[in-house]
Amino acid sequence: MGKGDIKTRRGKIANKSYGARRKKKIKKRTSVEEKVAVDKAKKG
Repeated sequence: MGKGDIKTRRGKIANKSYGARRKKKIKKRTSVEEKVAVDKAKKG
């Protein structure tokens, strides 16, 4: 139950994989509407 066990968090880290035990952080992308609002605010 360690680095060799694929079902554990430590095993996922050792195997360089992701899954239920080791979630990836999702980068939140800004929407087009938010970008346009920011650009308009900067211009004036």
